Amino acid sequence: MTTAPNTRALYNGDCPVCDKEMCLYSDYAESVDLPIAFDDLNQIDLARWGVTEDQATRLLHVLHNDELHIGWDAFLVLWSQMPRYRWLARIGRIPVLRQVLAWGYKHIVARVIYERHKRRQAHGLVGVE
Repeated sequence: MTTAPNTRALYNGDCPVCDKEMCLYSDYAESVDLPIAFDDLNQIDLARWGVTEDQATRLLHVLHNDELHIGWDAFLVLWSQMPRYRWLARIGRIPVLRQVLAWGYKHIVARVIYERHKRRQAHGLVGVE
């Protein structure tokens, strides 16, 4: 029986990239009974997280033991909670590599994903199945 989640990931379910990745993690966490919850920002009250929709769509947010982690640090916390992905967290924490990966996630990967999301919104494609 799963205990109450001490880790929650907030992601954009309207983003195909985000949704696919978080569904992969969610399916794994459920299959091995990990206390991790995945909150689609489009399905919850964001006030619980203390973030705006724009903030939540820009970077991954993870709440772990009541501490909020954003961006690359959020991935590291999430991965460290899942045995299958702990190796990614270990590699992602290597000092110089961590700085490069954190910068690359925030300024390249997340920016591209966010801009694609905004284009889908402008074309009325967000929330369409």
